[in-house]
Amino acid sequence: MMKRYCLLLIFSSLFISRATAQNPIIRDQFTADPTARVFNNKVYLFPSHDILVPEGARKDWFCMADYHVFSSENLTEWTDHGVIVSQEDVPWGNPTGYSMWAPDCVEKGGKYYFYFPNGPKGGRGFAIGVATADLPEGPYRLEEKPIVGVSGIDPCVLVDNDGQAYIYWSGMGIRGAKLKDNMKELDGELQEVKMQRREGAPEMPPMKVGGQQMEGLPDGFKEGPYVFHRGDWYYLTFPWVRQEGGTETLAYAMSHSPLGPWDFKGIIMAEHANRCWTNHHSLLEYRGQWYLFYHHNDFSPRDDKRRSARIEKIGFNTDGTIQEVKPTLRGVGILPATSRVEVDRYSDASNGVTYAYNDTANTFLGWHATLPGKGSWLRFADVDFSAITDGYVIAKVKAEGNTEVIINAKGDKKKGKEIARLKVAVSGAQGPFRRSTRGQWLTLTAPLTNVPNGVADVEVLCGDSALSVDWLQFKNRQQYFTPVDKKATAAQPDDRGFIRRWRLMEPQKQDIRSNTIFTDSWLRETFAKELAKLPKQKAKWYSMESPTYNMKLFHFAEKYGSQAYGNLFWCETVVNCAEEISDIRLAAGSNGASMWWLNGEEVLLLEGDRRMVVDDGVSKRLTLKKGRNTLRGAVINGPGLSDMCIRFIDEQGKPVKGYDIEN
Repeated sequence: MMKRYCLLLIFSSLFISRATAQNPIIRDQFTADPTARVFNNKVYLFPSHDILVPEGARKDWFCMADYHVFSSENLTEWTDHGVIVSQEDVPWGNPTGYSMWAPDCVEKGGKYYFYFPNGPKGGRGFAIGVATADLPEGPYRLEEKPIVGVSGIDPCVLVDNDGQAYIYWSGMGIRGAKLKDNMKELDGELQEVKMQRREGAPEMPPMKVGGQQMEGLPDGFKEGPYVFHRGDWYYLTFPWVRQEGGTETLAYAMSHSPLGPWDFKGIIMAEHANRCWTNHHSLLEYRGQWYLFYHHNDFSPRDDKRRSARIEKIGFNTDGTIQEVKPTLRGVGILPATSRVEVDRYSDASNGVTYAYNDTANTFLGWHATLPGKGSWLRFADVDFSAITDGYVIAKVKAEGNTEVIINAKGDKKKGKEIARLKVAVSGAQGPFRRSTRGQWLTLTAPLTNVPNGVADVEVLCGDSALSVDWLQFKNRQQYFTPVDKKATAAQPDDRGFIRRWRLMEPQKQDIRSNTIFTDSWLRETFAKELAKLPKQKAKWYSMESPTYNMKLFHFAEKYGSQAYGNLFWCETVVNCAEEISDIRLAAGSNGASMWWLNGEEVLLLEGDRRMVVDDGVSKRLTLKKGRNTLRGAVINGPGLSDMCIRFIDEQGKPVKGYDIEN
């Protein structure tokens, strides 16, 4: 046992990963038969692990070699704690049987008991094994033998309110029995049961089995029992094929006793629309809400033997009966806006909206949604914007023609408000928008307006042409500027002499398709026209201070302008000197072209398509007069980023300081 214990410890500690997802909830592997339990205020998920069929195994059948355990506190972000039991390590099991089917795990007396089926070495049928651990994520210690008297699959264990434990399994129908206090043995006598045989198969000798068959259940194939206690009722839930040639539903019965007899009530979830044959499940209450965990073949559309876990909310009627659940793409959980919002897992959509795999050869890369044209929309529920204060959106999109991505947010019982708009232009389109070839994926950004407080639904609306969207993500801007209060005390240049406090006019749009036009004559003519209009401008001014030596005008335009590219920026500040400072020069750098005036006199022009470099241009000798000196600049740029840095230097190129900056 020591060898197996150490091996399982290695598995449990090595393979820890984190996934953020909607339905299906695990995105890097197949996870069927999801049993969910609440331990230590977390939800732990114990699924079976479908894998691709290896050489020598049956190609059209289920194939499972080990078990992982996952945990989550919000049902949205799941941590994979790695393999806890593998078929090679089960002392009594077939090491190449690939039959580690639906498991369960419960806690009693501070110990965790993991129950799983497997085919025995050299034997027939299935048996149920037990592994124990001190923590729900393991490491688990395997028992040398399976539970005597249990012949079947899909174990489920109920620890009742009085501490008595019951085990249920699929074999000769659905059976149930008491467990002894050690949780590893049946409590009761075994009985000989004659095994049913398939037509044409040899007769099988009787077997000694424990427990009793659950009475009151409907005819038809049944498996995968999951039993829970709520209020005065016990619920026996199970996959059920209700019609010949059909696929599995999820059904249930109720009783006032943990072993029945049962009163069949009906359907929890109908057959999968795509005829995925199986649907195994579990139910639990977590933080006041009940949930249904189930599976579907999302990542294996042409093979229903590779399944993936999903979650939906579930409700009860006043008489205790269960309300039928409809499967969704969205699933459950409040998703932080700072996570990727995979809008292809939408909660609702207009007619014609579809979703498709990003890569049919690797379905784990997920899906994208396609909106067919103007007026089409989709909605993704429950996105938490609490962490977004000054934000922007990133979107992965593609289009066949010029269009827009309009993003709304809708709070509880409130009309949706637009919070962002992205423009998509295909090759040959005009304007300073991001261009792509038709059908090419783009990652675009746009500033946020009207950011909701707390949780809201995100709506994506389509512009004039068809639009595909893979995901959205909301982020806070880096703090490029700090607004300056009118009553703020004066600032000083920084240690290197750079002026960081400016009044910036909201960006003025310019039709600039190429920066090659930034010649001396063009700039002088343009700046003269704009300077003449300046006194009559009704545009808003912002007093800003930069945390860095340069003013990042591009990001200023993202937040306070209607477009990030193709802008003229007016910049002003007041240099207040206690005494006259002579024989100094203005040193400037700008991304794009710029012109600078001191007390109304032009002192420096940076022409051409420049990149911002410290002291890229230096003026003639200047004098800062005693008192107030007005420094004004105009920075202009087309398709590129925009920023600038300004300081005064002396004859040796050293920074000049010793003055106040006001605006």
